[in-house]
Amino acid sequence: MSIPGCQFASDNTAGVCPEAWEALSEANHGFESSYGDDRFTQTACDSFRDLFETNCDVYFVFTGTAANSLSLASLCRSYQSVIAHQVAHVETDECGAPEFFSNGSKLLLATGDNGKCDIADVERLIVHRKDLHFPKAKALSLSQSTEYGTVYHPDEVKNLWGVTRSHGLSIHMDGARFANAIASLGCSPAEVTWRSGVDVLCFGGTKLGMAMTEAVVFFNRELGAEFAWRCKQAGQLASKMRFISAQWSRVLGDGTWLRYAKQANGLAQALSAGLQEIPGVELLHPVQANAVFAKLPAEVDQRLRAAGWKYYNFIGGGARFMCSWKTSMEDVNALLSKARG
Repeated sequence: MSIPGCQFASDNTAGVCPEAWEALSEANHGFESSYGDDRFTQTACDSFRDLFETNCDVYFVFTGTAANSLSLASLCRSYQSVIAHQVAHVETDECGAPEFFSNGSKLLLATGDNGKCDIADVERLIVHRKDLHFPKAKALSLSQSTEYGTVYHPDEVKNLWGVTRSHGLSIHMDGARFANAIASLGCSPAEVTWRSGVDVLCFGGTKLGMAMTEAVVFFNRELGAEFAWRCKQAGQLASKMRFISAQWSRVLGDGTWLRYAKQANGLAQALSAGLQEIPGVELLHPVQANAVFAKLPAEVDQRLRAAGWKYYNFIGGGARFMCSWKTSMEDVNALLSKARG
């Protein structure tokens, strides 16, 4: 059996994009100050300030779990709670890390179609208990794009902000696939983040094509005033910081991030269209970023897996196909050809 060269299980399965690899090589010359006091890290932070059109604070960590968990811990005390969608990554795939790093902040789970928090349910969770015996809601976590590959439009974020602001909650955005969301929305990064009420964004670099780097961007700088200490305590302060920060300067600086995100989104649309032509295939969620969720007939699923194609059976049933920076139209066509039989 010939194993397909491309896999659709996750955008993590792709390697490092050429631009990030070149940035790593460029950072590997001579000597630089350690722990982030180097020119590559300073340039990278400035790149984020340019991108978001504001004087934000930027920190770099190795994993999305660390980015989400440590930033949420900065928003909540141990006796407070975080509202998140019931299928959000912080609930389903972080092994309790948000609760661990916040010393016990409880996750309160909201409902909503296609992975997006329903505004009425968010408000219900905020107000339904005000007594001393229940953890007070202090933050709302939004996934952008969501676990189902859908995106929040700026107006949706602003409407949620209207509710959270009136009750004193901060907004955290899990942007593991933030680039794909922006490519889908066509708006500026500022418009769907701080201009819509987001206090802190975890901007995913690894899924975008970089090597082990995530950026935590505090638009509300007061909330991140001691974030550097959290990173150090959690083992997330890189001594050779330039190797995880230099990639960002290159990928953000020349528009690579958006080009790859648009490419992956477009291929997801092509894959979605092709799958819908196969009898018995049912799309489970709108295709708005780089993910396709589909219910496959048993024979199609068996045929693909027997040929070596890898993809996940995901939360809520069905198959999830992720397109990455490295996915090509040839890969999509090869999978569709096998799916058709």
